[in-house]
Amino acid sequence: MAAEDLPSEFDVVIVGTGLTESVVAAACSRAGQKVLHLDTRSYYASKWASFTFNALLTWIKEHQEQSDSNEVHDWSGLLREGEEPICLLNADSASIRNLQVFCSTSEEEEEDEEEEEEVHCCVEEEESCAESKEQTADERQSEKKEESCAESTEQTAHEQQMEKEEESCAESTEQLVDMQHNKEEEEEEGAHAEKEEPAPPRRQETANQSEPSRKKLTYAHLLKEGRRFNIDLISKLMYARGSLVELLIKSNVSRYAEFKNVTRILTYRHGNVEQVPCSRADVFASRQLTMVEKRKLMRFLASCLEEREDELEVYSGRPYLEFLRDQQLGDNLEHFLLYSIAMATEHTHTPAGLASTRHFLRCLGRYGNTPFLFPVYGLGEIPQCFCRMCAVFGGVYCLRHPISCLLLDKSANRCTTLIDGHGQRITCSHFVLEDNYLPVHLKNQATPTRSISRGVLITDRSILPGDKDQVSLVTIPPAEAGLPAVRMVELSPSTMTCAPGTYLVHLTCQSLLGSAYDDLSPVVTRMFNATQPHDQGRRPGVLWSFYFNMDVAAATTEADGDRLPSNVYVCSGPDSELGHEHAIKQAESIFHKIVPDQDFCPPAPNPEDILYDAEDTPYDAGERDEDEEATQG
Repeated sequence: MAAEDLPSEFDVVIVGTGLTESVVAAACSRAGQKVLHLDTRSYYASKWASFTFNALLTWIKEHQEQSDSNEVHDWSGLLREGEEPICLLNADSASIRNLQVFCSTSEEEEEDEEEEEEVHCCVEEEESCAESKEQTADERQSEKKEESCAESTEQTAHEQQMEKEEESCAESTEQLVDMQHNKEEEEEEGAHAEKEEPAPPRRQETANQSEPSRKKLTYAHLLKEGRRFNIDLISKLMYARGSLVELLIKSNVSRYAEFKNVTRILTYRHGNVEQVPCSRADVFASRQLTMVEKRKLMRFLASCLEEREDELEVYSGRPYLEFLRDQQLGDNLEHFLLYSIAMATEHTHTPAGLASTRHFLRCLGRYGNTPFLFPVYGLGEIPQCFCRMCAVFGGVYCLRHPISCLLLDKSANRCTTLIDGHGQRITCSHFVLEDNYLPVHLKNQATPTRSISRGVLITDRSILPGDKDQVSLVTIPPAEAGLPAVRMVELSPSTMTCAPGTYLVHLTCQSLLGSAYDDLSPVVTRMFNATQPHDQGRRPGVLWSFYFNMDVAAATTEADGDRLPSNVYVCSGPDSELGHEHAIKQAESIFHKIVPDQDFCPPAPNPEDILYDAEDTPYDAGERDEDEEATQG
């Protein structure tokens, strides 16, 4: 909707289109609230967004050029008695930083290869043409008819009035052309049969059928295929029995998206990438475990699901690694369980490690051999699905909409109005804000800002090639004490996030060394070939890479408090965990503060079951029937 067409009164105004804000918008709209959903950005999902390759390049350029200053408007003329302005910030002014881009392939490389190929072909054509001309000249000297034609041609050049000689020359010239053409074909066939050296580049396709050569992908190719990429800013997966999947099913929003199984869990150990056996079938099919280890692993996994309280009491303050060692599982199983199944560290306490292990096991088998799903076209699809549900039930959307401030009624400690960048007053009962819009003095200073390091790689092949397109979660333990563990998600073209012939790799870890490149480049150097992407070695080649740091919420962050007006709620954005539990829990909490007596995201009706009243407000046909029965009763 255009800015000048916005109504001036709403029940709920939501600023920011991240996952938490979008779920709140959908839930409030479904509950009958009049919702206005704004964002100053030109795209949906804020930090949860997915970009095509070309759009990501534009986004990177904008972030590198933007300043941290926030333009302040003087709307004092719009203030009324007792109102105090709370100025809102530029959403992305400082939460994403240290952007670094590296390209290991170039457009010039492709152009040089094409020019070299064209020159090679032209030289061969000229040599062949020269040989044909020499042989044709010899033939002309030995044939009287051709001598007559040559003389006729010379006479015709000086005396154009002799018709008979012109006709004779024309006939002879046609014969020469035919002879020359036939001679060239014979020479080509003879050369093809007798030539022992390699064929020209354009005919090299059939030369080495036993060793198919991989096509060299260049930067120009990435740009050309840019729309086939969908690159996430935040890297997460969906637990098959996690809160997000349950909400998608409950609300019927799942019909707006498609999902792929994460097909395998991998780990990096002793310089090699290994598959982690996590399901019963994987355990007994594994070649990395002995029969004794397989039995130990199955017994341990079965015991984890029993939730014995005595073990939790004994190990409550002790590391999970110590608990695993006391089970006498061996180094192999300890590594798999700690890093790949519990996705913990050496310092994780036993209760948290066991809880993570149980959650992993309970999610196994619901949709595949691993506990995880991934949305086709990228993680940015999920917030947009909830925005679509909000719009179906009357929510109003406006992107690229500047905002200025909230007006606080100091006597009631409530915000009553939003003033946008155009000076329009929009009154509202409840306000929901992405945390990046909130002024510093209203943020919870007791919770320290956490930062993650993110890396995005476009590679030319999989980290562990298989017989089909795989979607992989890879855990990379720290190489030495003090360094962070790295989580890697490798996406194949089957997820519609990268072009055919490429893979999209997401790297995530806690920020320790200052910049994302400093944190992640050692891992990239060990596992990938970042300098020679087309080298046919064991390691995948990196065609293009992008590093940045992002501020994230702690998993236990409580965004609201006494510092905020009573009707203002803040969404803290994505956290550093693999799943979406924090975002969905926070969205449900905010919804119940706004509409305490309503169900959170009840099932939405199918489109054919939606009825509209005179005010174009949609609601379920089943609800209409219940209302009619109550009226008749």
